[in-house]
Amino acid sequence: MHYNYRTNGTCSSMIDFDIVDGKLHNITYTGGCNGNLKAISSLLEGSDVNFAIERLSGIRCGYKDTSCGDQLAKALKKAISE
Repeated sequence: MHYNYRTNGTCSSMIDFDIVDGKLHNITYTGGCNGNLKAISSLLEGSDVNFAIERLSGIRCGYKDTSCGDQLAKALKKAISE
C-alpha cells in the first residue's frame, strides 16, 4: 500500500513510501538534505517496517527535537496502526 506523510519540524516536507508484506519500498522525501535522504531510502529499501522504526525513532537533527529519519519512523508507526 502507498502512503504519504507530511513531516513536521524538518527541512523535508513530505515522505512517500510503500509497504508490501511488512517491508518498506520506494521511500522518497520532498525537500531536505538530498544525499542523506537518498542514503536512508537506499539503506532501508526492502527492510522490515519494525526494524526501520526501531532504528530511526528518536533521532534528532541539530537543535531540533526530530529529524527526517525520526519523521519516517512516525510515518511508519501511523501507517501500521491504520
